[in-house]
Amino acid sequence: MEMIKMVVVLTILSVISGGGLKWLQEFTKPMIEVQELELVKGPAIRDILKGASNDPVESRFKIQDGEEERTVFVGAFDGEPKVAVLEVSGTGFADKFGLLVAFDVKEDKLAGISVTTHKETPGLGAEAKNPVWAAQFKGKPITKECKVTNDGGDINALSGATITSRAVCSATNQAIAKYQEFKPQLIEKMKSAVK
Repeated sequence: MEMIKMVVVLTILSVISGGGLKWLQEFTKPMIEVQELELVKGPAIRDILKGASNDPVESRFKIQDGEEERTVFVGAFDGEPKVAVLEVSGTGFADKFGLLVAFDVKEDKLAGISVTTHKETPGLGAEAKNPVWAAQFKGKPITKECKVTNDGGDINALSGATITSRAVCSATNQAIAKYQEFKPQLIEKMKSAVK
């Protein structure tokens, strides 16, 4: 009888604890999103879209990608929505990383990239976050696959971090595929995102 009481009490405590944690997760999710936008993604987006006549973080919308919702940030230049920024993730040497990839929708070229989150080795793979290294992606046509020079491409790999460099190229190619898939929908929604 004592054993049954213990099992019942443990079960009740587990259900209450699990429910409480789930509620806390759902309650804090919007606040975490806002903080992530302002402190992590926002600076990277504004840096990629330097000179935009709008606030790209404010001019954002969501598109449905299967079961997932993707946020698209819009940069307007000369009053016209010209650049769309998609977020993708990749797996580097240490772990997953977040990558923002900007597309010039008028010229079908990369407008820039920025690594937002990572766990790569400081001084090696972490240099993927360096704007000087990321600048070599800007202006690349989306018709050509991004590859490091060791693989026949034209992206110079980070010294001592070829795995990370390849992972960033692979994630950029993933973003290019998503951009091409959603381009008509993006262009239509971009018009209403910039006011």
